[in-house]
Amino acid sequence: MSSENHHKIAIIGSGPAGFTAALYTGRANLNPVMFEGMQPGGQLTITTEIENYPGFENGIMGPELMDVMRKQAQRFGAKSIYKEITEVDFSKRPFLLKTYDDVHTADAVIVATGASARLLNLPSENKFMGYGVSACATCDGFFFKDLKVLVVGGGDTAMEEANFLTKFASEVTVIHRRDEFRASKIMTDRVKKNPKIKLLTNKIVKEVLGTEQNGRKSMTGVLLEDTKDHSVTEVQADGLFIAIGHKPNTEIFKNILDMDETGYLKVKPGSTYTNIPGVFAAGDVADKNYRQAVTAAGTGCMAALDAERWLEAQE
Repeated sequence: MSSENHHKIAIIGSGPAGFTAALYTGRANLNPVMFEGMQPGGQLTITTEIENYPGFENGIMGPELMDVMRKQAQRFGAKSIYKEITEVDFSKRPFLLKTYDDVHTADAVIVATGASARLLNLPSENKFMGYGVSACATCDGFFFKDLKVLVVGGGDTAMEEANFLTKFASEVTVIHRRDEFRASKIMTDRVKKNPKIKLLTNKIVKEVLGTEQNGRKSMTGVLLEDTKDHSVTEVQADGLFIAIGHKPNTEIFKNILDMDETGYLKVKPGSTYTNIPGVFAAGDVADKNYRQAVTAAGTGCMAALDAERWLEAQE
């Protein structure tokens, strides 16, 4: 293996966590490499406008923020490799990282592979993502002032998002495929008591409807299918929030790194240390509670400092 494939520190993933880790390790002269994976820039590249990231008074587009972060990290010597890590071996040092076509080694690794919102997998959902369709109420709720929105899901996330959206939307309808909700009783009761929220049960979204004129897309409603009699109805709405959960991108770390039952990586409290010394986790891959750009960036900084101190101690 060529020496150019050996790195002091390798960051798996990008996004605010990976880029912040790269920025800090770059400034510490550790020459980090970032394997940016399948979605360079992470989830924020499919978010249109971000208004809650500190430092941008008038907001900034998701892809633009990620581009600025990447350039800032690269300014301090971080290198981007646009490949996906498909396999890791953390049983010996240096750690082994494989892509589809080559092998790399690293003295320390920061895992920042993020999480992906579970989606409905409809072509029309994909088409209007960011143009009415969203997977994050706290990110996008503000854009639906006095508008009608739908929330798909039946768990605590869906109930939380529905409640949150009533701060902005004139009407919120929760759509669930069954007549029983998975959500806790307290969350369900809160939703039922909210006069702005309606519940539609035994329904699934078949298609997202919308218009496209001169390249401007906007969602106008959805087609719903009844799960019992299979009748189809059209419901008009300005927004659709998918709240059927998130899935951490941790497949390649199964049986290697400790994770909870959903697959989120476990870290030692107050740190980014995983169960393997020299391997750290930052961002949504280890955070099922907050999942914000700013919290991901914060843990990216923590992981960089943890890794830097750990490497020093090894020497």
